[in-house]
Amino acid sequence: MSGHPEGRAEQGGGLLEIRDLMVVFDGFKAIDGVDLTVGEGELRFLIGPNGAGKTTLIDVITGLTRPTSGTVTFAGASLAGRKEHQIVRLGIGRTFQTSVVFEELSVLENLDLAASFRRPLPSLLRRRRGVAAEVAAALETIGLQDLADRPAGILSHGQRQWLEIGMLIAQGPRLLLLDEPVAGMSKDERERTGELLTEIARDHTVIVIEHDMEFLRRYASTVTVLHEGSVLVEGDVAAVQADPRVQEVYLGRKKEEAA
Repeated sequence: MSGHPEGRAEQGGGLLEIRDLMVVFDGFKAIDGVDLTVGEGELRFLIGPNGAGKTTLIDVITGLTRPTSGTVTFAGASLAGRKEHQIVRLGIGRTFQTSVVFEELSVLENLDLAASFRRPLPSLLRRRRGVAAEVAAALETIGLQDLADRPAGILSHGQRQWLEIGMLIAQGPRLLLLDEPVAGMSKDERERTGELLTEIARDHTVIVIEHDMEFLRRYASTVTVLHEGSVLVEGDVAAVQADPRVQEVYLGRKKEEAA
């Protein structure tokens, strides 16, 4: 995986390793002793009821939240005490539930701006000719070439999400953390997003927080289920769906809500 800022994870270990992680807010255990290993090139889905600790876990990985105890290691390097921008430079990128694209800038300008953080200051001050290779590659991956010069403000909800994913790709990460990427999308957009995630996972490690069970069944390979801040069960989609604990605390709850 050339072009990434760090060496590959040591043989036999995961790219991301979390051990005995604890996050306590005013006496409430948002994360309670989580152990998690995600291998390089994996497309991992993270599911669980509201309040299970999914977003808090992602916040810890990206430096937004400091853990109470435990360790988080990425490509052999501890993330303890690192600031958010330092973690980005290590090769970790994330999206949020709310889009953060710049509406007045074109699709291409959004991608170029995202990629610029790796460039030295003198190159940012010079007027560039043409499109940088990493920007062109990201644009092709997300399939928005025909809209490259259009303002991001005109994009559909799904296209905005793809642009945001493209902005991460342009930064050259090894690990992408995506928070509910298909929320609010049409059926066609969800299908295109699933294909996009599968394509991205050929060259990156991807962790997806998701609530759409149909989407999960179609595109997930490995699933980790969180419940009350702990890992409840982990495995392939069939094993997770068949587990009675999952049916009780997650899938069963969805049926009750629907009723």
